[in-house]
Amino acid sequence: MDYAQNLLVALPEEILGAGAIVLMMVAAYAGDRATRAIGWAAVLLLVAALVASLFPAGGAFDGLYVADAFSAFAKALVYGGAAVAVILAPDFFERNRGSLRAEYPVLILLSGAGMGMMVSATDLLTLYVGLELQSLAAYVLASFMRKDARSAEAGLKYFVLGALASGILLYGIALLYGFTGTTQFAGIATAIGGGPLSTGLLFGIVFAMAGVAFKISAVPFHMWTPDVYEGAPTPVTAFFASAPKVAAMALMVRLTVEAMGPAYEAWRQIVIFSALASIVLGAVAAIGQTNIKRLLAYSSINNVGFALIGLAAVQPGRPEGVASVMTYMAIYIVMTLGSFLVVLQMRDAEGNNVETIASLSGLSRTSPGLAAALAIFMFSLAGIPPLLGFWSKFVVFDAAVKAGLWPLAAIGIAASVIGAYYYLRVVKTMYFDEAGPAYHRMDSKLEGGLIALSALAMSPVGYFLIPKLGEFSASAAQALF
Repeated sequence: MDYAQNLLVALPEEILGAGAIVLMMVAAYAGDRATRAIGWAAVLLLVAALVASLFPAGGAFDGLYVADAFSAFAKALVYGGAAVAVILAPDFFERNRGSLRAEYPVLILLSGAGMGMMVSATDLLTLYVGLELQSLAAYVLASFMRKDARSAEAGLKYFVLGALASGILLYGIALLYGFTGTTQFAGIATAIGGGPLSTGLLFGIVFAMAGVAFKISAVPFHMWTPDVYEGAPTPVTAFFASAPKVAAMALMVRLTVEAMGPAYEAWRQIVIFSALASIVLGAVAAIGQTNIKRLLAYSSINNVGFALIGLAAVQPGRPEGVASVMTYMAIYIVMTLGSFLVVLQMRDAEGNNVETIASLSGLSRTSPGLAAALAIFMFSLAGIPPLLGFWSKFVVFDAAVKAGLWPLAAIGIAASVIGAYYYLRVVKTMYFDEAGPAYHRMDSKLEGGLIALSALAMSPVGYFLIPKLGEFSASAAQALF
């Protein structure tokens, strides 16, 4: 393949990278007064990258990168989530001492380029470069409100723990290269073969998976999540909980299936432990939370556990487990973004942001539409039928049962009942507690429209999307086999 064709295959990342450079130059000359224009330009670039990713063109750069149906599905979710994070930012930052700067959408674009490389990586080097590009932008985003002590603390914690995870991943990559003689996923799978694993290779698999598990905030690498989610600006938290999580989960799937597929009996044990631990810890730790952002942080840990059940169901030549993971992440990203859109509307009469669950008291009487939307998202996150969140849990449990992992599915179903408690507590607060002070009136029709659209997608109406979603997920999963 010639160089021009290679560049064409990687067009989405080139759009985002080149666009970020151009917009940074615009920001340097025009200053913060051009922030909104730069933000909308970033959204257009993300849409352009999304469209470009829908036409997979195979491998490129001698096996370092691939554009296939799997990467196309993941990038559609990632770029969509990133675009929403850009749209949400201006109004939020203007209400908080006008701290939005033109660099915010540029950082989202750079992070998007890194996430695109993550889901298209077919080599450990591409994997690491993409992961670090995404992470470096994320560290800055977490501490974007420099005068806010919580934001600065969130950025510092994320950076320190992210550096630790990066070191663990790099050590795992070094071990995999040392014991297989290659960094390409296909070569690693061939070297592993079907024989017994050496101790060094087993350690390489464990360390590499641990490094990626940090990015999806799976237990026991979840410790950064509640503090960072609470301290970071809410649009940034919405971004962290959606796009990077989908990208990291897609990376985990591709790494385990394409590079470590022959050793699935070894890494499956790690995935099962992490899945169960994430479900249980996410459910139990969320019960005592009083801050809505911390509750959603533990909710994200809990939901990652359910997605990992689908990954544990992966077997050689059977893509059902991968399809269930992608279906779950597609529904999860809408539920999560919808929830954070509602959190952005939690403002007192003076327009100051409020994050306590207690402030939701009697919301059904002071703002019935907002209460109904949040109730839909909470019930959907809990997996209660007939909302679409039920279907996401059903497909991963179904994949686990078909793979013979019915005890895992049974434990997951039982643990989901625990998680339902804190979601229902939020609904109870809105509908049955005494009404508290009314929230500030919603200013943005765009945010209101996004909330309504997300709620509609999670309602029983969303079941009409299941045939197409299942078709796209199956096609994406098949691309890895």
